[in-house]
Amino acid sequence: MGADLTVELSGFGKRYGKVVAVQGLDLRVERGQLYGLIGPDGAGKSSLMKAVAGVLSFEQGTLRVFGAEIDSERAAEPLKARLGFMPQGLGLNLYPDLSVEENIDFFARLRLVGGQALRERKETLLAMTRLAPFRERAMKNLSGGMKQKLGLVCTLIHGPELIVLDEPTTGVDPVSRRDFWLILAQLIAREGLTALVSTAYLDEASRFDRLSLMHEGRVLAEGEPGRIVQQAGARIVRVPAGRAEAALLAERFAQVDVRSGEARVYVECDDDAEALRRVNSALPAPRDASVQMPELEDVFVALLRASQPPAAAPAVDWQRPPGHAATGDAICAGALTRDFGAFRAVDHASFTVRYGEIFGLLGANGAGKTTVIKMLTGIVPPSSGVGHVAGADMHRAGQTIKERVGYMSQAFSLYTDLTVAENLLLFAGVYGLAPALARERARWAVELGGLQGLERSATGSLPMGLRQRLALGCALIHRPQVLFLDEPTSGVDPVGRRRFWDILRALAEGEGVAILITTHHMSEADLCDRLALMFAGRVVADATPQQMKAEFAADEGQLLEVSSDQPALALAALREAGFAQASQHGRCVHVTAHDADTAGARIRAALAAAGLQGVRIAAQQATMEDVFVHRVLALEAAQRGGAQA
Repeated sequence: MGADLTVELSGFGKRYGKVVAVQGLDLRVERGQLYGLIGPDGAGKSSLMKAVAGVLSFEQGTLRVFGAEIDSERAAEPLKARLGFMPQGLGLNLYPDLSVEENIDFFARLRLVGGQALRERKETLLAMTRLAPFRERAMKNLSGGMKQKLGLVCTLIHGPELIVLDEPTTGVDPVSRRDFWLILAQLIAREGLTALVSTAYLDEASRFDRLSLMHEGRVLAEGEPGRIVQQAGARIVRVPAGRAEAALLAERFAQVDVRSGEARVYVECDDDAEALRRVNSALPAPRDASVQMPELEDVFVALLRASQPPAAAPAVDWQRPPGHAATGDAICAGALTRDFGAFRAVDHASFTVRYGEIFGLLGANGAGKTTVIKMLTGIVPPSSGVGHVAGADMHRAGQTIKERVGYMSQAFSLYTDLTVAENLLLFAGVYGLAPALARERARWAVELGGLQGLERSATGSLPMGLRQRLALGCALIHRPQVLFLDEPTSGVDPVGRRRFWDILRALAEGEGVAILITTHHMSEADLCDRLALMFAGRVVADATPQQMKAEFAADEGQLLEVSSDQPALALAALREAGFAQASQHGRCVHVTAHDADTAGARIRAALAAAGLQGVRIAAQQATMEDVFVHRVLALEAAQRGGAQA
């Protein structure tokens, strides 16, 4: 093992009984590197990371950490003092009834850290994570993002050389995710840490120095993020397209992603002009279009399609219930409020959702989204306010509402020891369907989810994407008029997410089903017809994605993407130069300005003064993540200002 290597795996393999989790994997992590394992649940990331951390045995290949071969628990034990391991799950390595400071002190004692060294390191980490004002708060009362930052502090308290972080940002809102990555980048630069980090979010991939794209225990691609994209030899052509044009494009191209009246077409061609020609040749007449490099998610989807046959497009065949006109308002929330003791989780939230509309409910962890859904579905009574769902008053017709809605919760409400067919028939019985009709609807749900041949498979053995489609089938088996989905695609691979959204679009547009969905995938927010942003229990914005982006541009100006080989240093230099809202996005820094030319000159001067060369500045369209982060940070600043006043 080379002196600059921290982790090296060769032919690594792990199985659980007959199930192969990882097979024949080779991996090299250099000292001081931020290395990423990217892939959905079931890709094998956690098994690999637990083995590196010395808490899981394996059956195949070799593993070396800090130059020492790990072939037994005894061999792993001496190395644990030099590394930190943060397992998957919000705060699962923490103690809920202990305060922030008590958790830190507990882990410090475990790691034999005390005295002045503990006091100095604790204060440094608390300041860096902005947890110092909350040191007396119980861990169980922290938001998801704060729990993850506390978990990171406890992982780092003993000053490890290597940190192993298993999906630290899953289930965390975009603002908290951005904070987490910024803190990690600062620690790596400041302390020379080596970090092995896994994530299911493809939009985080550009943050890594090097990465492996994983699926079902195999590596589909490995290398620097930009190099993987370049080696794909493809382009994205963005062209205005309605449903008819999108159907024509789908006949010629395997990947056509339609959102907001525009098609993103993945063209396997590395020449801009030729890619544009191919797309226009598939349309009745040429259209104004733009060409850009694909994102890593586009490449991942292409790799998945090449490794497995594509699933057929879903056929909904809804057979709308009699009396369901599918017009007008399906959901009306009027000043909904919910108090839990002295804590107000939802504060006079009001919005409407029409039949045939996909409505996205966005917000940071703890904003009140799940509580709103539970009130509207009759699970939790409101403290005050009114609500109508599918024509029924939520105060007086709870059972009627339950018969007319489908609900898919954050934690899939499936019975993992039952088979696919047994789960479907169980939910059909809960909704009161007669046995013959239940069997018919179960067959329909199997076809909708592409679950043919798996009817007798145990639900717990299914990959996350298939379980998600089964959960959707269970929520739809009684043909509801309104569908509530609470973060349904967390941990699902990109192909599974796109198929899931194909089903949702078919239900909304073809059958008039009203869909309310929450998500932390900001690319999914773009797929919604309308969005509401919640903050501190209140609805603070209600508009289409296009309207929100237009408001962002009017308020903040042009978005400029600054590319640099040292993004953390570039971010610090730009903030020092007066760009207070500059934020890091992967290997780039985003800055907004009303006068792009003047701002560009200031940016170049500031980065040159910091000794940074080869800087590239490009105007970009704001993403929903940019919009979300901007709005939430502004609201947080206003809230702090009001509290100080």
